[in-house]
Amino acid sequence: MPDLKHLFSSDGPCAAVLPGWRARAQQLAMAEAVGQAIRNHGVLLAEAGTGTGKTLAYLIPALLSGGKVVISTGTKALQDQLFHRDLPAARRALKSPVKVALLKGRANYVCHHHLQRNLTDGRFTQRDDAAWLQKIARFAATSASGDRAEAEGIPEDANAWHYAVSNRENCLGSECAHFRECFVMAARKAALEAEVVVVNHHLFFADLWLKDEGVAELLPACNTVILDEAHQLAETAAQFFGETLSTAQLLDLAGDTKRVAAVKAGDFPALRRAAEDLTKAARDLRLAFPQTPVKATVADLVRYDKWPDALKALSSALDETATLLESQAERDADLKNCHERAQAVQAVLASWQRDDEPANPRVRWLETTLSSLLLHATPLAVGEMFGARLAERAQAWILTSATLSVGGDFTHLKTRLGIGEADTLCVDSPFDYPRQGVLYVPQNLPAPNTPGFTEAVVEAALPVLEISRGRAFMLFTSLRALEKARTLVEAAFKFRGWDYPLLVQGDAPKNELLARFQQAGNAVLLGSQSFWEGVDMPGEALSVVIIDKLPFQPPDDPVVAARIAQAEKNGGKPFMDYQLPHAAISLKQGAGRLIRTETDRGVLMICDTRLADKPYGRLLLNALPAMTRTRKLDVVARFFAAQESVFTKASTSAA
Repeated sequence: MPDLKHLFSSDGPCAAVLPGWRARAQQLAMAEAVGQAIRNHGVLLAEAGTGTGKTLAYLIPALLSGGKVVISTGTKALQDQLFHRDLPAARRALKSPVKVALLKGRANYVCHHHLQRNLTDGRFTQRDDAAWLQKIARFAATSASGDRAEAEGIPEDANAWHYAVSNRENCLGSECAHFRECFVMAARKAALEAEVVVVNHHLFFADLWLKDEGVAELLPACNTVILDEAHQLAETAAQFFGETLSTAQLLDLAGDTKRVAAVKAGDFPALRRAAEDLTKAARDLRLAFPQTPVKATVADLVRYDKWPDALKALSSALDETATLLESQAERDADLKNCHERAQAVQAVLASWQRDDEPANPRVRWLETTLSSLLLHATPLAVGEMFGARLAERAQAWILTSATLSVGGDFTHLKTRLGIGEADTLCVDSPFDYPRQGVLYVPQNLPAPNTPGFTEAVVEAALPVLEISRGRAFMLFTSLRALEKARTLVEAAFKFRGWDYPLLVQGDAPKNELLARFQQAGNAVLLGSQSFWEGVDMPGEALSVVIIDKLPFQPPDDPVVAARIAQAEKNGGKPFMDYQLPHAAISLKQGAGRLIRTETDRGVLMICDTRLADKPYGRLLLNALPAMTRTRKLDVVARFFAAQESVFTKASTSAA
C-alpha cells in the first residue's frame, strides 16, 4: 500500500488534484487507523470532528485495499454526494481505475410495469398526476439508470412517482414482462460487478433483515463495510428489525386488487366487493381515533373504545380478500402478487396482535397521521441482532461519524449496537473553536417545561438576531414549539420593521429552503429535527445557531418509555446510561451546523439553563466544541463587532 503520509501531505497526490487541500494530522491519523482495520479485518469506531476530512480519510485506504467495499451513509442526499463528489475526488488523487456503483432501494427507480399499467389505467388521485406521469415516461425512455433523482424538472416528491415505481410488496420479480430491462436489476448487476458500492442505511438494514434489496448479495464477497453517519445506526436498525403495518399499505393493496380484478377477473365480482370492504375497514380503523395525532402503546389504547371492533373488522376484511385472491391467483401475475401481499400483511397483523416474547422484548404501539394509522412493533434493543450480523462475517467494519462518543467514551454506541471487541479513535476538529465561536447560554430563562418557555426563547433570541443581522438557524425540539415560535417571530419582525427573510420548515422542500437561505445572506430559518444534522452551510450566511432545549427524547414516546422501563427492570440507570448520552450526541449534532470551515465564525445560543445549572450539564458541555463560553449578551455583541472589524479591514485591504 502506498505511503499514506505522502498521500495526505501538503505536496502529495491529494494536494495536486484537490483545490484548497490542506494537510491535517487528524485526517492522516484516521486514514492510518482505517487502513490498519482493513488489513486486520477488524472493527473500528472512529469519531472525527467537523473539518477533519473523514470521508477521504476512509475512502483512500479503502480504494487502496484492493478488495470489495460497501459504503453506507445516512441519507440518499449524502449517498449522492459521496458517489458524485467525494469518490471521484479520491479516484482522481489515486489515479484509481476501480469500478464504482450507486445502489438505492427499488422505490428510487422507475418501474416499467407499473408505469405502463397506470398510464393505461388512467385513474389518479391528483389533477396533475397524468401530466407528471407522461414526463416520467419520457424520462424513463431515455434514462440509463431510471433513478428518479436524475429526472430533471420532475419533483422528487411529486405524487405521480407513486404510480411509476414498485416496492417490495408489488414487484413481480422474474415474472414481470419487463424483467430484462428492469432498472432495479440493472443497478444490482452493476453493484455486483463493482469494487466499491455506495448505499444508504435504510437500504442496508432493510436488506440485512429482509434480504430483498440487493445488498445481501454483495456482503459475502465484501472485504470492508464502512458505515458513515454511524450515530444513526441504532435507530435505523430498530426500524427495520421491527415491524410496521399502515392503513396506507392496506389501501394500496385494496386499490391494486380492485384495479387488477376489473381487468383480469371481471367475471368474479366478489373479489372487487371484498377489496371495497377492505378499503372501508382500513378507513374505519383510522376513524376510530381522533383527528389529532395519537401515539400510544397497546396498554394505553383502553381510552379509545372503538378501535378493538374496528381492528377486528379490518382483520376479517383482509382475510376475506386474501381467500378470494388465492382462488384467482393462478389467472395472472398481478393477481398472484396481490395474493402474496395480502398474505404478508396478514402475517404482520397477526404478529402485531400477539403478546410480547420474553426472549425478544418489543413494544407494540400505534400512531396516527392526518390520513393514516400505523401499527408498530419495535424491539427494545437491537444490539444482539446487529452484533450477530457484525460478528458472523470475517471482514473489516468501519463505523464513523462526527458524533459517536460522549467525551471520548464509546460505551453508549457499543451497548446499543452489541459491539464487543473494537478499536476506537477520536480525532478532534482542526478548527480553532475558542477563536471562531461563542457558546451563549442566556441567564434568567424559565425552565423548559414551564408555560411561556417558547415566548422566553424568542424574546432572548431577538437581541442576538439584531446583533447578527439575521443569518441564523433557530432549531426546536418539537414541531409544536416551532409553530408557536413562527407566530412570535413573525409578529416581532413586523413590530420592529425587520426585513430579514423568514424561512420555516414545511413551507418548501428542505433543499429549496437551504438554497434560499444561502442566497438571501441575512435570512432566519426555523426548523426542527430535519435541520439538526446533514446540513452543510459554510460562510457568513449562517452566523448564529439557536437551540431551544436540550434534545432529550420525550419520555412519553412509547418506545423511549418502554426502553426506560426495561432498563429500570434490569437494574440499570436509564437516565445516565441511555437518555443523557443520547442527548449529548444529538446536541453535538445540532451544534455542528455552525462552524463548517476554518474561516467560519459564529454564536451557538442554547436556551436551556439546565446546561449551566444541573450537575449533568458539565457532561453535555464537554461534548460540545470548545467555544468561548458566556452567559452575557454583551460578549456576543463584542464578538460580532470584532468579526465586523476584521471583515471591514479585509475588504479595505482588498480594495
